[in-house]
Amino acid sequence: MKIKLLFVLFTLLFINAQAQDYIFGKVTSEENTEISGVTVINIRTDERILTNRDGHFMISGRSGDELRFVKNGYERANRRINSENISAPVNITLVRAAALIAELEVKKEITGDIKIDSKNLNPPRKVEKLKSDLAIYMKRKSAPSVLASRPGEFVQPVTKGVFSIGKVKNKWDDMDLLNYLQTSLGEEFFEDLKIEKAQIQHFILYILRTGFERKNILKYGYVTDADLNRFKNTVLNRISAYKTP
Repeated sequence: MKIKLLFVLFTLLFINAQAQDYIFGKVTSEENTEISGVTVINIRTDERILTNRDGHFMISGRSGDELRFVKNGYERANRRINSENISAPVNITLVRAAALIAELEVKKEITGDIKIDSKNLNPPRKVEKLKSDLAIYMKRKSAPSVLASRPGEFVQPVTKGVFSIGKVKNKWDDMDLLNYLQTSLGEEFFEDLKIEKAQIQHFILYILRTGFERKNILKYGYVTDADLNRFKNTVLNRISAYKTP
């Protein structure tokens, strides 16, 4: 009997440890402008998604995961996720990468001295041969194996995450709907439900994740009065379950 009880407890602990949640947040620049098209990678699961046009992202994960943020022209950023990041937005600021300044060639003027001018104007034979060998090498075609990505090297992802890469069928995604609901209902609506301001987005996401039907809303990018009332009713039905530990 004790062995069975220990086995059940171990199974529950294992399931809880492996449980996935969603991490959401926003990526901005140093000028506090939203950055779209940032690749967000969960290092543990290798899931990859892109930030939407407002810089928002949402990716599955759990406490202890490490997220990586990659965007051309910006320094790469990493963020270790803790329990607080599961219940509150993760705000990331990307720093622009330093641009390299092209090297300027300083040409020496003719002095009139044959010995000096011959050295300055006529490069050594070794330099000439090196330039010739490089020109021949650059004309050769590279083998496919040379151009192929190496193990562990980052390539443009084909994602299975929340935001689509390529052809987009829906006008909205979940973050668009989340922002609309928060703005449309207002903070007072959630304050009356005893939902703290920092928990509003997490609570809306909880309602969406627990089966709120939104297929047509995302497809057409439009919320009707009936949809809004249906969301309110869903909130009232699930607020108790949300607050239950």
